[in-house]
Amino acid sequence: MEGGESSVGDFVPAMKSENLSSGELAPGTAAAKSEQLLALPPPLAATAENEEDKEMMCPICMQIMKDVFLTACGHSFCYMCIVTHLHNKRACPCCSVYLTVKQLYPNFLLNKLLMKTSALQIARRATPLEQLSQAIQQGCEVSVKELESLLSLLMDKKRKMEQEEAESSLQIMLEFLQLLRKRKVEELNEVENDLQFIKEDISAVEKHRMELYRARGRYAAKMRMLVNDSSAVTIRPSLIDKQGSGIISGSSISQRQGYAASDTSQNRKTDARALENVHRTDSDSQNSDQSGLATARKRSIYAQLDDIQGYYLQKRRHCTKQSHRQEETVANVINREGYCAGLEDFQSVLSTFTQYSRLRVVAELRPVDLFHSTNIVSSIEFDRDDEFFATAGVSRRIKVFDFSSVVNEPADAQCPVVEISSRSKLSCLSWNKYAKNHIASSDYEGIVTIWDVTSRQSVMEYEEHEIRAWSVAFSHTDPSMLVSGSDDCKVKVWCMKQEASVISIDMKANICSVKYNPQSSFHIAVGSADNHIHYYDLRNIKQPLHIFSGHHKTVSYVKFVSNNELASASTDGTLRLWDVKENIPLRTFRGHTNEKNFVGLAVNSQYIACGSETNEVFVYHKAISKPAASHKFDSDQNDPDEDMGSHFISSVCWKRESRTILTANSQGIVQVLVLTA
Repeated sequence: MEGGESSVGDFVPAMKSENLSSGELAPGTAAAKSEQLLALPPPLAATAENEEDKEMMCPICMQIMKDVFLTACGHSFCYMCIVTHLHNKRACPCCSVYLTVKQLYPNFLLNKLLMKTSALQIARRATPLEQLSQAIQQGCEVSVKELESLLSLLMDKKRKMEQEEAESSLQIMLEFLQLLRKRKVEELNEVENDLQFIKEDISAVEKHRMELYRARGRYAAKMRMLVNDSSAVTIRPSLIDKQGSGIISGSSISQRQGYAASDTSQNRKTDARALENVHRTDSDSQNSDQSGLATARKRSIYAQLDDIQGYYLQKRRHCTKQSHRQEETVANVINREGYCAGLEDFQSVLSTFTQYSRLRVVAELRPVDLFHSTNIVSSIEFDRDDEFFATAGVSRRIKVFDFSSVVNEPADAQCPVVEISSRSKLSCLSWNKYAKNHIASSDYEGIVTIWDVTSRQSVMEYEEHEIRAWSVAFSHTDPSMLVSGSDDCKVKVWCMKQEASVISIDMKANICSVKYNPQSSFHIAVGSADNHIHYYDLRNIKQPLHIFSGHHKTVSYVKFVSNNELASASTDGTLRLWDVKENIPLRTFRGHTNEKNFVGLAVNSQYIACGSETNEVFVYHKAISKPAASHKFDSDQNDPDEDMGSHFISSVCWKRESRTILTANSQGIVQVLVLTA
């Protein structure tokens, strides 16, 4: 349209109207067509109905006309449509003849016809029930017999529908109950199997316990025999009377022997009582100590009962499945104590987990200026023999300490035995597993450096990373190989015999941590900002062997617990344990807080340790998902940031296969902690 025409945006265009030259419809014609529609077959009726609808459409809005008005030139429109049009342009939309609002007249005949047509269309489109309802409401004459017949049909229909609905509901209920029964039977079978495991294990444990009781009884009997033997030693009286002539009469001798025998017998009884009292006192003291320890261990079990139960059942079920799969005989599964392999493993875990419940501080190093921002220790590592440990961080210095001296000498007398300066802030350290004097570092400029601790000089510098390198690690099996990861999304493998990287892996996200498998020089784990751990075989780097998914935020650390077990830490506040052989997740550990900082991760064969943004150290047993022990660094009353909770643990490191752990925080405080009961 001209003038008042407007755009409709992205809507689908409506069908265009045709100029109607016939003006208004003849009443007879519309009525005849309506009657024909009722007689036509459904498809033809629908076509005719569409044709009639087109003739009754307003040329302006393209809808069935409402409140129809006729123009002086003989065309019909909706009243609102034509009035709105004439406000913009004073001409007929169909023939362009000059037209004003005063030349519009109501079309009563067409309005009446449209009302009848609309009623017929509604009647045709109504359901039989609606038609019946309309007929009764309009006073249609129906006999009582017809109504009774109709009511009977309706009641039959109602009963049939109710029956079908009930049958459908019962079928759904039956399927649900059958599914529930199947699931509960499976659960019952599983519970029965678990109860059988427990029954067998109780029998085995009680049998072994009785053997220990018998052994202790034999030991107690042996001790009593030793006590009796020691009390049977006789004291021989002197037969020489130093008073008089030295010759003693028989009566005198007899008298003195009687006195001596009496004294000896009394001494024997006294000595025996003393030995028994000592033995009883030692036994009571030992029993008291053992009772207190047993109570503490029981508390640990009750506190982690769900996790311990889950681990026990997992081990026993796995043992049973494995024995069935390998068709092993009972003799091969049962060990000399009557335990199956799963129970033996569980006993080892239970004993280890309940043995320690807290961390005790045995030594501490504090920086001179406790509140300086450069004190943050980014990395702390033991050397090959656990004799020295090194720290590095924002201070741009590598400090090497004698561990024995730190533990045994006063804190105020501690100084590093070696101090090496770097050009940039340091992010990570890694001691060579063979060359005791070689240590590698990565820094904020992306430089990977190998240092000679003895000479305090750099041996090699690799500068291929474009920006900050977060992690570096030596191979455990090949002392000349090391790997690094950087914010440039690249993992690079280096050889100390070459000046350039030997392998470069391009990834899609920042690299936060890299580690060699301790039993292989070809397999590495990569923790990435894409929330995944990528496990590579360096002989084929086109794609990783496996990608471990489960963390919801950046993977900040990866560490191998064993050649098949990999631990990871993430800023989603969890640690996870993975099986790199079976490519499956084993366990998720929760309890510490980690949302944004690098808080450290350390592992040994049994325990996993990490820091927390609450300035605490947490220790987890690898079989239990909740912390086994924790320790909070002492707050300093003079620290202005203490109330803000800004301090956090920044690095941790286990002393190899021991209960000792090194920890450092964002203030630069280093503490030596020991797991204790």
